[in-house]
Amino acid sequence: MIKVTDLSKNFGELKALDKVSFSVPKGSIFGFVGANGAGKSTLMRIIAGIYTADDGSVLINDEPVYDNPAAKTHLVFVPDRMHLTGGGATIERMANFYASCYPKFSFEKFDALLNIFKLDKKRRVRSLSKGMVRQVQTVLALSCNADVLLFDETFDGLDPIVSKVVKDLFRQERKMRKMTLVMASHDLKELEDFCDSIGIIHKGDLLHSSEIRKETSDMHKIQCVFEQDEEAFLREHLHIVRYGRTGNFVTMVVKGEKEAIMQKIQEQERQQHFHLSENVWQLILKFCVWIIMIIRKI
Repeated sequence: MIKVTDLSKNFGELKALDKVSFSVPKGSIFGFVGANGAGKSTLMRIIAGIYTADDGSVLINDEPVYDNPAAKTHLVFVPDRMHLTGGGATIERMANFYASCYPKFSFEKFDALLNIFKLDKKRRVRSLSKGMVRQVQTVLALSCNADVLLFDETFDGLDPIVSKVVKDLFRQERKMRKMTLVMASHDLKELEDFCDSIGIIHKGDLLHSSEIRKETSDMHKIQCVFEQDEEAFLREHLHIVRYGRTGNFVTMVVKGEKEAIMQKIQEQERQQHFHLSENVWQLILKFCVWIIMIIRKI
């Protein structure tokens, strides 16, 4: 279990993190979402024991991580950029380095994962594309068999097919050995269908943290047709998360109980039809009066 309590970090006058608190249960997948510069990478590096916090604490399995080499053998941090590749290191050489740091490193798993991604371990890392480097990082991290995996910008540079392969591998590891996964991204779409919980970071503050299932269970996509613009009324009476209109066709994402939402929309539809009926009768009446006036003149 990861427990972060009142974590704060400053770089000079810049407040990177401000009293951030949350916990991640063992075997769960937690995602951080925030814009570039929001504090995600700083938070990940403090959890990994690379940076020390100015205030607050980080515990993994009730142990502090910073300046604790034994605790660090139970976690792997994958930064947004790969380092330690100077001198033209090959993928195989990187594996040997990781194996020297992690007692549970499995060369058998390493070879199997390389085969999944069709990577040649004799290739130099600096000769690889951004996406291929990300695949190498994933292979090395999973081969360590660590209890906790910290992944910064997890799917950056990966195409949709490879991203799905990576997610499937993460799910498999979680199921087999209760691996805990913490991920950071600037794109909510990358994480919302994968994580158990999401935290939103903005300017060093953890603004929101909750379970995805709870957040999405009462979200409903509604499509309907209105002959008049009813956006103001709908926003007044419904919790609309997203609203779009093309001609008379309206698409909304609404939060709340589905029955109550549909009842309110149907009430407005009936009211609109009533107004339309009134307008039609008024037009008919005006037309009749106009005809009568013409007849009289004749």
